[in-house]
Amino acid sequence: MLIPSIDIMGGRAVQLVGGAGAPLDCGDPLEIAERFSRVGPLAVVDLDAALGRGSNRPLVLELARRHDCAVGGGIRSLEDAVALLDSGALRVVIGTAAGEGFLARLPRERVVVALDAREGEVLDSGWTRGTGETVEERLRRLAPYSGGFLLTMVEREGRMGGIDLGRCGTLVAAARDAGFEGRLVFAGGVATGAEIAALDRLGADAQVGMALYTGKLGLAEAFATPLVSDRPDGLWPTVVRDERGLSLGLAWSDAESLREALETGAGVYRSRRRGLWRKGESSGDRQVLVRVEADCDRDALAFTVRQEGTGFCHLGTRSCFGGDGGLSLLERTVIGRTAAAPEGSYTRRLLEEEGLLAAKLAEEAAELAEAEGAERAAEEAADLFYFALVALAAAGARLSDVERVLDRRARKLTRRPGDAKPAPAGREAACPAGIH
Repeated sequence: MLIPSIDIMGGRAVQLVGGAGAPLDCGDPLEIAERFSRVGPLAVVDLDAALGRGSNRPLVLELARRHDCAVGGGIRSLEDAVALLDSGALRVVIGTAAGEGFLARLPRERVVVALDAREGEVLDSGWTRGTGETVEERLRRLAPYSGGFLLTMVEREGRMGGIDLGRCGTLVAAARDAGFEGRLVFAGGVATGAEIAALDRLGADAQVGMALYTGKLGLAEAFATPLVSDRPDGLWPTVVRDERGLSLGLAWSDAESLREALETGAGVYRSRRRGLWRKGESSGDRQVLVRVEADCDRDALAFTVRQEGTGFCHLGTRSCFGGDGGLSLLERTVIGRTAAAPEGSYTRRLLEEEGLLAAKLAEEAAELAEAEGAERAAEEAADLFYFALVALAAAGARLSDVERVLDRRARKLTRRPGDAKPAPAGREAACPAGIH
């Protein structure tokens, strides 16, 4: 499938032709990432760091904080690799420093080895120095230490002249012979959806930059070409779910609706009766498209959306499978009350009465800490969740934001000891009576 590439130089997204020459300025990396991330994880490369001419580290870290990214470019120390993984990067891409000793100190599943090659010889130091080692030799040597390989055909990079599919097939076979069971990623020259589909059939992914930036290849076309359908109408069944994974309903997609969805960042589908269907156009229950994913057989899609208004179903429920409950329902209720809390309501008091929300959070946290037994602990946790959701809503945050933070923290390699912090002077006096 498709992996969009964002190469950064001087704080801008750029593309190089053949690894040299004046770069093509492609725009603001943050804006580009917002659009590209709708089709899945991104590849982010700090070209300045790779070439030893500076660094775009703050920008790279911000991209890794916002989106799922594999991050590479000039990572030549264990400290750098760990810092990027701790920041939330899905994986680090290691090139020049990719030796057995270095890689063995990192979790294999979080490492991608970059094999940048010109005419079959691996290059390092930002594509400036030949190593005398072939791609096949390095694949065999490093397969036990890497969870992925990025193979760039430097002589084709940025030229949009097509990728050498025969060579790609040879390298996929070489990787299998070396015991590598993952998917290879190929970059350099990919210019058509047909090439992406051909690589997918080989069991490999395509990392694409220049063709997307110049418009030669549309984002939807690049994503959709590997898809198949056994239906006479060619439609793809599309599971629609919210950011917390709740299934909202089943819809249908085709090439036109998918292109419209990805270009506008909205929930757009193909109605079998009404044609192109932009969810919420008449009801107001619009959707913000977060991400599109294809299933393992490439014959079905999943749309992750931020559902606005009452819900997805025409019957006025959140989901076509009935109403929701638990934290999802509580969050929506709290958000609604925070936006327009009735005069005299408890939510209005929490938002307007100075210190009340902070005191209730401290109170419920203390009661949860002292709770004995499963039922009591669940009750106290429910109280704490309510007040925490009020605090989130007041700050403009959502549970999905909290979950993204948790996912990012789960990727950290470095762990703090987790000792309790000393209570600030006067904190005890601010808590309700009897709570310590």
